[in-house]
Amino acid sequence: MSLKWIDSLDIAIELLEKFPEVDPASVRFTDLYEWVLALDAFDDDPNHCNERVLEAIQACWISEI
Repeated sequence: MSLKWIDSLDIAIELLEKFPEVDPASVRFTDLYEWVLALDAFDDDPNHCNERVLEAIQACWISEI
């Protein structure tokens, strides 16, 4: 399964598993962007991301905790 920017919840779950000690509310969007791109399952155009996409991922990550 490959992850796309629209897969906010699945990306959040992957980030939670990869960074269990991180408080997602304190993550800067620049770091969040880089972490998503570095996920093994992520396969989407880096240019298709914007602040709303990152906000959605962060919100899902917070709600998963």
